Amino acid sequence: MIKKLRFQNKLMLSYLLACIIPLIIVSVFIFHQSAKGLEESSQEFASLYTSQIKSSLNEFIKEYDKITKSVLVENELIYRLGEGSNIPMNEEVNQRVAVQQLLMRVSLLKSEIGTVMLVSRDNSVYQYTTTTSRVDESRLLSQDWYNQLRNSDQTFFISGLHDRSYYEDKGAGAVVTVGRVLFNSKGAYAGMLLIDLDPFTLLQLEHEFLQARDKYGISVIISNDRREIVYHSEAASGRITWEQVLHSGFDLTGDSGNEDRIILSEHTAQEELFIKTEIPRSKLLQRINQMKGLTMIVIIASCLIIFLISLWLSYTITRPIKALRRSMKQAEVGQYLPIEKEQTSDEIGSLVYSYNKMIVTIKTLIEEVYVAEIKQRQAKFLALQNQINPHMLYNTLESIRMKALVKDDEDTAGMIKILARMFRLTLGKEGRHHSIKHELEYTANYLQLQNIRFDDMFELNVNIPEEILECSIIPLVFQPIVENSINHGFAGYSQALCINIEGSWTENGEVLIRISDNGTGMSAEKLAELDLFLEQAASNRHSLGNHDDVGENGLGLTNITERIKLQYGDAYYVKVLSDVNIGTTIEIRIPGISISEHLSANA
Repeated sequence: MIKKLRFQNKLMLSYLLACIIPLIIVSVFIFHQSAKGLEESSQEFASLYTSQIKSSLNEFIKEYDKITKSVLVENELIYRLGEGSNIPMNEEVNQRVAVQQLLMRVSLLKSEIGTVMLVSRDNSVYQYTTTTSRVDESRLLSQDWYNQLRNSDQTFFISGLHDRSYYEDKGAGAVVTVGRVLFNSKGAYAGMLLIDLDPFTLLQLEHEFLQARDKYGISVIISNDRREIVYHSEAASGRITWEQVLHSGFDLTGDSGNEDRIILSEHTAQEELFIKTEIPRSKLLQRINQMKGLTMIVIIASCLIIFLISLWLSYTITRPIKALRRSMKQAEVGQYLPIEKEQTSDEIGSLVYSYNKMIVTIKTLIEEVYVAEIKQRQAKFLALQNQINPHMLYNTLESIRMKALVKDDEDTAGMIKILARMFRLTLGKEGRHHSIKHELEYTANYLQLQNIRFDDMFELNVNIPEEILECSIIPLVFQPIVENSINHGFAGYSQALCINIEGSWTENGEVLIRISDNGTGMSAEKLAELDLFLEQAASNRHSLGNHDDVGENGLGLTNITERIKLQYGDAYYVKVLSDVNIGTTIEIRIPGISISEHLSANA
C-alpha cells in the first residue's frame, strides 16, 4: 500500500511518523510518571487522614472509658439497686434520686451525651435524658443489640448502629451505645451503664480534613470488634440515610476492594474499633484525569501543527516535481512547453533546468522537421492538383464540343460539356473557399458522365441540410470516394448501383458525412487491411507519392485521409464500414465551419 502512495503523501507520512511517534511516547511516559507520583502522594494523604481518624477515636475511647468508670465510685449504690422489693419505700425513693443525680453527673461530663441509662441486675431501668423523648424500658430490654452486650464478656463496649425504636417517639435515625458492664467489689454482676450517642460524635475532625473528605469523596466506615457498623461517613454527610446503612444487607466493613478504589485499614489501640478508609480513584486522581485531557489536547494540537508543517514541506518539495510531471504529460501529447516558474537551486531545480533545455531543443527540432514536411506535402499537393492545366483543358474541351455539334454528335458534345463543367468548378478554388455544395456538384457531374457511359446504372441520393451545404471542405473528397464505389462496388449490369450521400451535425457542432453504396462490399480481411493502411496514412507514415489505392484521378482514400488530418487535425477522420454483398459506407468527420467563417479566419 505504501508503494502505491503518491510521493507527496509518502513525504508527509514520513514527517508525521518521525514527529508524532516520539511525541506520543514522551507524552505517555511523562503522563504515567506524573500519575504514579500523584497516586503515591494521594495514598500518603489517605494514610494521614486515616491516622487522624485513629487518633480521634483513641481519644474518644479513652474519654468514654473514664466516663463509664466514674460511676464505679458509687459501687454500693449500684449494688443495692438489685435488691428489688426487699428495701423500704423511702429508701427506694432515695435510691432513685441518687441514681438520677449520678446519671445527670455523667451526662454533664460531655455535651454530646443525650441519654444515659443504668440497668440493674434485676433489669430495672433508670434513665436520664436531655431530650424530649424517653426510653421505653420494656422495649429496651427486648433489643437484640442489648441482649448481645448483656451476654458478652466485655467490660467496656461500643455497640453497632441501631435504630431508636425503643424510644417513646420511635424517631428516625440511628444511635450508637457506649457502655460498661458494672461489677461490685466482690466481682458479682451489678448492672450495665448505657450511653446513647449520635454517630456524628464519634469523629471530631479538623475543618481541613472535612474539606478534603468532601473534595476527594473519601468514605470512612468504623466498625466494632463484632464487625458491626458504628459510623458511616456517607450517612453522616447525608449522601445516604442511616436506615439505608442499617438495612443495606452488604458487608460494608469488608476489606475487599478493586482497582477503582484505594482502601486503607486501621484499628484503635485496644482494637475496640476498626477503621476502613475508601478513596475513589476517579475523584482522588481527578488531577490525573485533567492532566490526561490536557495531554491529549497537547498531542492533538501538536499533531495538527505537525500535519500542517508536513503538508507545507511536502508540497514545497513536490511542487516542482508535479510541474515537471505535467510538462512531461503535455510533451506526450505533442505540446512541448517548458516550465516557466522560477526554480530553486537544489537538485530538483537543476533537473527542471535541464528538462527545459531538452524541451526547447526538441521543440526546435520538431518545428524544423514539421515545417519542412509541411512544405514538402504542400508542394506535392499542389503538384497533384496542377498536373493538368484547367484553363488549357477547358478551352480544348470546348473546341472539341463545338466540332461534335457541327457533326451532329450530340451525345459526345453532352459528355464533353459535363466534363468541361467539372473543370470549370475547379477553376479558382484550390481549397480556398470550396464548399460541400461545390463538392456535391462536382460529384453529380462525374456520376452523370458515368451514367452516359454505363447506360444510367448509377443512382445518386443526397440528403444534406442547407446549412451543412454552406460549410467549407477541402476539394476532391466526395468524387474519389464515389469513383471507388463504381470501380470496386459495381457488380455489372445485373444490378444498378445506388449511392447515398447524407450529412448531419454531431453533438459538438461538427459535420458528419456518410457516403454509402449497395455494392459488393469487401471481406473482413480486406477491410482490416484497408483500416491499417488508413491508420498509417493518418499518422503520416507514407508520403503522398507512394499510395497503392490511388484512383485514375490520382486521389485515393489514403490521399483524402492524409489531407483531412493535415488540414483539420487528428480529431477528424475517414472511417470505412463494409460487409460482403451489403455495401460499403465511408464516414467523414470535419469541422462545421461555413464559407464566411472560413474566409474570415483566413483574412
